[in-house]
Amino acid sequence: MVKKILFALFLLGILVFFSPSIIVRAAECDDKAGQEKVDCLQNKVNDLKGQTKTLSSQISIMDSQIRLTEARIEANERDILDLTLDIDTTTKKIITLQDSLEKIAEVLINRVVATYQAGRVHPLEILLSSSNASNLLTRLNYLRIARDHDKQLMIDVQQAKNDYANQKEIFEAKKKKIETLKLQLEAYNKNLAQQKVAKQQLLIATQADETTYQQLLAQAKAEQAVVFGGGVDSYLRDVNQGDAIGFIASHGVSPGCSSGAHLHFEVQKDGSVQNPNNYLKSANFSYDYGSDSYSYYGTVNPSGDLPWPLNDPLIVHQGYGSHGFAQNFYSGGVHTGFDLDSGSSTVKAVKSGKLYGGSYNCSNGKLYYAKVIHDSGLVTWYLHTVAN
Repeated sequence: MVKKILFALFLLGILVFFSPSIIVRAAECDDKAGQEKVDCLQNKVNDLKGQTKTLSSQISIMDSQIRLTEARIEANERDILDLTLDIDTTTKKIITLQDSLEKIAEVLINRVVATYQAGRVHPLEILLSSSNASNLLTRLNYLRIARDHDKQLMIDVQQAKNDYANQKEIFEAKKKKIETLKLQLEAYNKNLAQQKVAKQQLLIATQADETTYQQLLAQAKAEQAVVFGGGVDSYLRDVNQGDAIGFIASHGVSPGCSSGAHLHFEVQKDGSVQNPNNYLKSANFSYDYGSDSYSYYGTVNPSGDLPWPLNDPLIVHQGYGSHGFAQNFYSGGVHTGFDLDSGSSTVKAVKSGKLYGGSYNCSNGKLYYAKVIHDSGLVTWYLHTVAN
């Protein structure tokens, strides 16, 4: 009976995860192209974000975001191709205009010389040298035509110069636009790679299991709630740097809102989240991110002067900052601290101050934590820690 129930739940999970409505929603934009397709997919992403947060809905969002980025890449590449063709056409126009300008200028120079020479002939000489009245009129008409032609040549030269300058401006503007589009294309390709990795990491971290996903989501929400005043704590005592202030809750105590044995260490100053790398000094630590590259799990590059809250050797599960895994759980996609473990469960104060111990009610127990209030507005948090 139990096996039948489990099998039924398994089939239900598959149906939910690969719901036809999700596939249909994603395919609705396939018959569109360019910016219209981008806008369509962006609307789909916005619609999906308004749904209840489940693993299947999150995967749908990520799939739509991937398709949106691919559509942006496609539109971007098309724009680059069109601009490249335009630049080729503009270049040919510039060459033609340059040749035309040179030829017109040459003719104009010759006409100026001829006009200058003709201008040195006195009208009386023209009259006396004419054989008859008809010849006189013909010569005077020629001079008028030559004068008008010279005037038109000067207009043509000016127009050619203006056209040449305009085409050069268009050429430079399109070259700059292509450089901008190429930078955008590089960013889109980078985002696409990160989005695909983030999706894969989410599936690996949750093992495609809705319960695991909800536990990780609850953990992230609880951690953020605690550090922004959601817990209930009380003053215990003053502590010095290096004093033991508690132990990791997962070692011997029901963890509550925890995905496993770890300490979430966070630093705040004047109520603002700080990068722990700027406070902790170098230490002997290793990474444990499963099968994925830790480059997507935030940074661990300590450059401060404070000791770490756990004894060596340290194990880092997540670093600080934006990365693929955290964006699925933390607001803004930022993991705001370090997730650590060690061979010892003892948690130590990184600096002297006033120790507080507290807890936060979670869906599956309590999130225990310690915090130390230091001078100059500095507060260090030790989540998933039982203070003593």
